[in-house]
Amino acid sequence: MRRLFWKFFTIIWLTMAASIAVLFAASALFHLLPMSREIERGQQLFALDMASRLLAHNGKGAVMAFGLEAAKADPPINLTISEVPSPGDCPAETTENVRSVESGGTCYRVVLHSQGPGLVLETWTRIAPWLSALLAAAVAAYWLARYLIRPVGHLRSGLAALASGRFDIRIGDRMDGRKDEVAALAHDFDASAARLEELQRSQQRLFHDVSHELRSPLSRLQAAIGVLQQNPAKLDVMMERMIREVERIDGLVGEILTLARLTDRSQEGLELQTLDVIDLLNDIVSDAAFEAQARGIRVLHEGAETFVAEVNGELIYRALENVIRNAVKYTSDCSQVSVRSQLEDNTLHILVTDQGPGVAPSDLDKIFQPFSRGEDAVARSGYGLGLAITKQAVMRHGGRVAASIAETGGLTVALVISRSNNRIHPSNGRS
Repeated sequence: MRRLFWKFFTIIWLTMAASIAVLFAASALFHLLPMSREIERGQQLFALDMASRLLAHNGKGAVMAFGLEAAKADPPINLTISEVPSPGDCPAETTENVRSVESGGTCYRVVLHSQGPGLVLETWTRIAPWLSALLAAAVAAYWLARYLIRPVGHLRSGLAALASGRFDIRIGDRMDGRKDEVAALAHDFDASAARLEELQRSQQRLFHDVSHELRSPLSRLQAAIGVLQQNPAKLDVMMERMIREVERIDGLVGEILTLARLTDRSQEGLELQTLDVIDLLNDIVSDAAFEAQARGIRVLHEGAETFVAEVNGELIYRALENVIRNAVKYTSDCSQVSVRSQLEDNTLHILVTDQGPGVAPSDLDKIFQPFSRGEDAVARSGYGLGLAITKQAVMRHGGRVAASIAETGGLTVALVISRSNNRIHPSNGRS
């Protein structure tokens, strides 16, 4: 929050500095210094008294010279001297602007001619500093409130759009080039909205794909039932077909439930076991090699001999099995699937490489999405959920999964599994 703090500090400080500058400028322009009228009045009265004393002691010539100098002052002081025809003693006439002085047997009247500023100017003189300060404060408050409220308004409209289901809303480009914490908050909002939009699309795509995958076996079941209705003699053949389709639906539903369980972050954690991941890997490689003999495919594992870790055995087994069986499924006949493992500190790195057609570089991330097999992949049996389950299972263990193009042109899937991690909170039933 430091950048935002310094922006507020700078705005307020500059506003106060501008207010002071305006006050000084107005004072200099309109003579609005504090007590300026009182000071000016005091100067005039002092000049009047001084002229009276000069007249009494030095005569009319001295006071005339003094009057000329006073008229040149800033502000000018206007004094007039006149004789008073008086048959007797000089009258003791002393008012605010008039003095009666006897000098050399002659009575003189010294008059101070002062012009007041008038009611309007006098009022303006007194309230102008306060009005200037209030105006400067109002300007500062306006710009500060505008500076704060505009992005808050954008955030509010964005949140309202999200609440109404519009996840395509973006507000980062409305920040007018700001680079403070408010702009960072707006960009975080955009990232959250983009993520929600992606999740919405994934959910819609998942519903579509699940419906599509279920529709095919259900259609075949309906077809088998129709055949049985027309020809009951085919009961045995159709029953076998119906069992296969039911098993296919059951397997698909099981895969979907597994994926849903892995993607549900609200669960407390997974039940962990302490086991050797390399033993699981060797068992999977042995089974896959046996099944791949029919196509002349060799499945070989080389590398680490042991890796004891705290994992959920079922999920790690399924994650490794899905990758290896996927490699066997898509590799070319009479080729080889290579499984290499390597230990780095407390981490196990596994590389599974096939010699199949591979996938396009643009599909490397898509193959880990549900029901995705890659646009250039050869169509084979399966639901397209295996690699999606692998990714979620490994991520739940604090690891990561990535795919790349192999040097042989096939696909390489890299899995990283930690010996222990903080991503999983084991349940009380851990063995």
